[in-house]
Amino acid sequence: MNIQLDEVYGPLINGVFESRDKQALPALDPATGKCLATIHYCDAQDVDKAVNAAQAAFAGWNALGQQERGRLLNALADAVEADSERLARIDAHDVGRCISEVRKDYQTAVRHYRYFASVIMAHEDHGREIPGGYALGKREPLGVCGQIIPWNAPAIMASFKLAPALAAGNTVVLKPDENASLSTLELGKHITRIFPAGVVNIVTGLGEVVGAALSQHPKVRKLSFTGSTEVGRIVARVAADRLVPATLELGGKSANIVFPDIDDLDAVVDNATFAAIHNNGQSCLAGTRLFVHDAIFETFKQKLIESFQRVSVGSPLDENARVSCLVSARQGEKVLEYIALGVQEGAELLVGGARVEVPDCPAGYFIQPTVFEVRNDMRICREEIFGPVLSLIRWSDYEQMIAQANDSEYGLAAGIYTSNLKHAMDTANRLEAGSVWINRYSNISDGTAFGGYKNSGIGREFSRETLNAYTQIKTITVQAEVPAPWFAPR
Repeated sequence: MNIQLDEVYGPLINGVFESRDKQALPALDPATGKCLATIHYCDAQDVDKAVNAAQAAFAGWNALGQQERGRLLNALADAVEADSERLARIDAHDVGRCISEVRKDYQTAVRHYRYFASVIMAHEDHGREIPGGYALGKREPLGVCGQIIPWNAPAIMASFKLAPALAAGNTVVLKPDENASLSTLELGKHITRIFPAGVVNIVTGLGEVVGAALSQHPKVRKLSFTGSTEVGRIVARVAADRLVPATLELGGKSANIVFPDIDDLDAVVDNATFAAIHNNGQSCLAGTRLFVHDAIFETFKQKLIESFQRVSVGSPLDENARVSCLVSARQGEKVLEYIALGVQEGAELLVGGARVEVPDCPAGYFIQPTVFEVRNDMRICREEIFGPVLSLIRWSDYEQMIAQANDSEYGLAAGIYTSNLKHAMDTANRLEAGSVWINRYSNISDGTAFGGYKNSGIGREFSRETLNAYTQIKTITVQAEVPAPWFAPR
């Protein structure tokens, strides 16, 4: 299939893709090293122009009302759905992920646009009677929203940001990651055909230039960032200094817990494998710390090794591949350094641990799905690796296991496998994580809130709660008549 990319891409500002004689860098296929297109990188002046376009479009967009905004979001969902195979192939080339996975990303994105197109109609104002009158709590959009998304799942990340912001009546300046801008820019072509000019603007370039200018712009009234905890702290500091709200979805090192009472050992092994290495392990919610009870540990470990050995590593466009190449050489080297560190720390390497050569993909960093048997205090068990590397931990004492599962700076997600309802609910209640999935990891359904505890972020996405983060309440109090004089006349 011909993915039909432009030779050169510029930012989308006020409904027009602009190209200027500024810094332009190639977008490289991480598997083959081939140049897919050239992208113009923005500077602070471009960001200022995009924010001003969003500010100018804000009043008209908000005035359209919920129903019309919902209709246009549904139109965008239709356009993305019709173009999803091409867009998925663009991401497979641009990011290096397996095409079979990326297709599912676009299904999720389409559902997300449609969810917020519908749920905004139920985002009602609240009022109550007061003595002699009525008090109305009216929700209003914040204004221009600055949004910054990462490279690991462009389709989902763009929809997570755009859908609630636009449904609520805000306008947007969106910055995709410099490692994965192409599908977002192609999404911009659909946006220009559906939305009024200036409602959605897309600025490309480096985080330290474009992200910084966007976060600090005085007309941006809301910040939303998904990415590393280190950069999230920077965004949070800027938001605090400017007194604007921020939603942050950051890193994770999620615990995945297996009880000895599970019914189907093979099914749990398969789901735990998926939890750790889906998206090549480049996922903030990955279940990368696997706690397995001592009573089944040895049997489970052997089945886990066999499961990891069965995982097919191949080209991003290989329909049978389940792990493909990491997003860049830099990320690949980082993962290999962590694997070497695990060996130095004394962790037992059970399977994997090496780079794989894949035909016709000379540039790609394909890493074997890797399992270490570890202690919870080792760095590979505490730091986010962002690659197909799983830490396996034996447990027998329940209280000690809970303490270790919660002994992390992160708290994005967790998993539990058990046939005992009491074990499931008691453990879920005690885990310090924003999402806890029982018997199916990464079980994110439409409308369920997603976000983290501790250093995994602030706020929730993918739910009605998200609309509250993109609006503010104005209280209007109506009195039937002017009250009696405050003081008696002389």
